[in-house]
Amino acid sequence: MSIKNFQDILPLIEQPSRYLGTETNSIKKNPDKVKLKIALAFPDMYEIGTSHFGIQILYHILNKHKEIAAERVYAPGVDMESYLRSSQMPLVSMESHSPLKSFDIIGFSLLYELNYTNVLTILDLANIPFYSSQRDNSYPLIIAGGPCTSNPEPVADFFDAIVVGDGEEVIMDMAHVWLSWRDNGYPDKETLLRELYKITGVYIPAFSDCKKVTRTIIGDLNQVPFPDSPIIPYARPIHDRLRLEVSRGCTRGCRFCQAGMIYRPVRERSAETVLALAEKALAATGYDELSLLSLSTGDYTSIAPLMESLMDRCDSRHIAVSLPSLRAGTLTPQLMKLIKRVRKTGFTIAPEAGSQRLRDVINKNISEKEIFETVYNAFSLGWQVIKLYFMIGLPTETDDDLQSIVTLVKELRKTKGPKGRKGKINVSVTTFIPKSHTPFQWSPQLTLEESKEKLGWLKKELRMPGIHFKWQNPEVSIVEGVFARGDRRLSRLLVDAYKRGCKFDGWSDMFQYRLWEESFSKEGVDINLYAKGPGDIMDPLPWDHIDTGVTKEFLAAEWDRALNGDSTPDCRRGDCNGCGVCDFEKIEPKIYEACENKHRTDSVTAQPQEDAAVSNRKENNYKKVKVTYSKQGQAKYFGHLELANMFLRALRRSGIPVKYSEGFHPKPRISFDDPLPIGLESLNEFLYLTVPGNIKPETITSLLNNQLPEGFSVYNCQLHTSCAKNKLNSVAYVVTIKDSFFDERAFKAFNDSSEFIYTRSNHKGRIKKIDLKELVLKLDIIMPCKLQMTIKSEQGKTVRPFDVIKGIFRLPEEELKQAKIVKQIIRS
Repeated sequence: MSIKNFQDILPLIEQPSRYLGTETNSIKKNPDKVKLKIALAFPDMYEIGTSHFGIQILYHILNKHKEIAAERVYAPGVDMESYLRSSQMPLVSMESHSPLKSFDIIGFSLLYELNYTNVLTILDLANIPFYSSQRDNSYPLIIAGGPCTSNPEPVADFFDAIVVGDGEEVIMDMAHVWLSWRDNGYPDKETLLRELYKITGVYIPAFSDCKKVTRTIIGDLNQVPFPDSPIIPYARPIHDRLRLEVSRGCTRGCRFCQAGMIYRPVRERSAETVLALAEKALAATGYDELSLLSLSTGDYTSIAPLMESLMDRCDSRHIAVSLPSLRAGTLTPQLMKLIKRVRKTGFTIAPEAGSQRLRDVINKNISEKEIFETVYNAFSLGWQVIKLYFMIGLPTETDDDLQSIVTLVKELRKTKGPKGRKGKINVSVTTFIPKSHTPFQWSPQLTLEESKEKLGWLKKELRMPGIHFKWQNPEVSIVEGVFARGDRRLSRLLVDAYKRGCKFDGWSDMFQYRLWEESFSKEGVDINLYAKGPGDIMDPLPWDHIDTGVTKEFLAAEWDRALNGDSTPDCRRGDCNGCGVCDFEKIEPKIYEACENKHRTDSVTAQPQEDAAVSNRKENNYKKVKVTYSKQGQAKYFGHLELANMFLRALRRSGIPVKYSEGFHPKPRISFDDPLPIGLESLNEFLYLTVPGNIKPETITSLLNNQLPEGFSVYNCQLHTSCAKNKLNSVAYVVTIKDSFFDERAFKAFNDSSEFIYTRSNHKGRIKKIDLKELVLKLDIIMPCKLQMTIKSEQGKTVRPFDVIKGIFRLPEEELKQAKIVKQIIRS
């Protein structure tokens, strides 16, 4: 096996497409023609990181500046990491595949405490020292932002600068400071840090004279850029849809919720802005689903008129609109009517506590009646599965409160939908984790033993038909809790845990509590001491120097109100609760009452068409075409589902109207020939479309080629006259192996034999014997490293070219994966 560069690793790993960096709407600049190179790092897998919109926003803003190139990097999978280490290759960026060490700034997004070990993985693979004190001007500036910076102390020693608050404006302020520092001849690092220190929201952990760091807040979301051409990820991102942020912040005042405190006040985008963004982004992406994002989408002031406008635009284009965060009590009759038009996926309600008493303690201002009404309405509107979220270990919790969870779930289980049918209820329970800058930052956290006991009891009580119970591993919650309220003593612990093998700690199959226990023991960290929390409300806290805007006095008052069971109203429309965030000049709640429903049809995605049901009945208005395309180079790393999504979105972006099936979930009339395995190239693949009769085949070819990713080329489109696809009876392949040659003796042995049995096992371990002499119709070595073969292709009688080469020539698995195999089709 030969690994000389990053590309050599791709054939050897799972999901190689996650490392390509050629996604639609990604931006590639010549690194030699910019002054500042920034790597935006997300310390988790590609599928998670590409679903985080914060990086997309910063990527969009930075790349609008001609002197700045922003690229992305994600924590590599375990297999990729292993190959990078064994071949002594550094981790590289997505777009240019440049080593991270060559960038000027690396900016990490810190969303989750259990991603911290992945930060160290990225730095380690980039050959960059962990600690800021060990890095001079020859290394990139390492910065961080995200919600975890509200208590940055456990990781503060690793970063040169940390951003607290909204990043849209501060990232450009920091970039301009760096460019000025560069223009002045790169003076010492402290000079740069001193200039960054002057920017609102920037914390410099190395400075012992650190002032209080004031969170930076965007007062009006309508005035800051938002991506209207977001990157369309490959692979299987957890949120594979267009996401639009309709508002930021929440003033419901849930006392356990850190996001509800650190993102105050509520700032809505106007409905007109959201609609304009939707038009542009749908045209630029080709997505068939749009999701409205906020901490509580149902609280968006203009949600009903906005939904009506979106549905009017999206219905005829077969684009679904989803609301991921509806709160119990926000389902108005008007919204219910609109939701009937929305694609039904899952419906989530978060009562958090089973009893009304405990919901009052945590200021979760929803009643049991509202919960029952919401579940009933959801089932009535067509949802079949309801997800309920609860927490255990909330302040003042008693055994009666736990029993109330069981009682509530059992009563909700009786709720019936249409035709008297019961839905299914998924119950998810986590251990409450106190977070900084919340009223519950002074609360103790359950010990591991207490969590296990309570979860075990709930699991037993909720074991019944129609209820699916799942829970977060309490060991995960304990580690998260330590870092959520930790201090700088934890940096050494983190390094030790990383060196023992801790990584991807947020993934249940990767989390290794035993290794964490070893690190806690070695570093003398008492888990229970951190879980216990501050001893007194007046004690100093590790995050006291971070000013989120919400005052400590307000949090303390809310803690007292919680203990007394007193609720605090939402200040969105009512009186100010005096949390301290708003100055009522630049910073205050920003809401918009309504929007006009102006149905625009000038967008490229808004194809003039008749009502779908009427149109689809006019069969004579449609024709079926066969599209011929090649799949070469890096396109060989796409699986069939990825390929199908790429073509569907390319069709949408190009404006080519495709006929849809009828029924409750209409599907586009598009089909493919048998899928290629990942790793195979092909000169001649086919897909079939049903399109309006006035669409010219050559137009389809031209429009698709403008929209498909690198490696695909459409070179023919013609009317498909046969109702059935042509049958294959053989397939030809050309195989080239790298840095090796085909054994002539093995070749002769195969040709001379009358039977050549190859044994393989499937994913279930079942053994299958194949006679390659029956299936390989032709085999020729045309060069020492290249051969051509023709394989029989009949129903139930075929074999993969990988198996042929492995069976005849006994090539090692990794050498075989690095072979270039190109398919050509021979028609009967």
